[in-house]
Amino acid sequence: MPIKSADPTASSATDTTRHVVQEFLAARMAGDVERLVALFADDVDWLLAENPAVPWIRPRSTGAECAAQFTELADHTVAEDARASVDTFLVDGTDAVLMGYLSGTVRATGKSFEGPFSLRLTVEEGRITRHHLYENSVSIAEACTPS
Repeated sequence: MPIKSADPTASSATDTTRHVVQEFLAARMAGDVERLVALFADDVDWLLAENPAVPWIRPRSTGAECAAQFTELADHTVAEDARASVDTFLVDGTDAVLMGYLSGTVRATGKSFEGPFSLRLTVEEGRITRHHLYENSVSIAEACTPS
């Protein structure tokens, strides 16, 4: 017996969200800031716990500001040491959640950071409108603090 979705638009929204998030990940890995700007909506609900010790973490709300975070991160960390893995990729309608592990080294101090992360993205009309990142901010702050 075939199973039918109660809401035929849910599958379409899920497909669009999955596609946009995959494009986001590809642009992020390639360092393609122009593509990231295009993927973010003009106004974004950005959440990343403020941390005065970490130069790339600050409030953001526009697509350009959100995309710039990736450039700022690259400016302050050692590219060869950057690692991220996605262990879970869940999509439900307009929402996606990615979970995994990240690590890196802060250029100014030579100290490393690592830990799990969770990223919640919302895609509306083909663009990212929500970016909420939860990560090991203590490890990152310690890596940014000179000895």
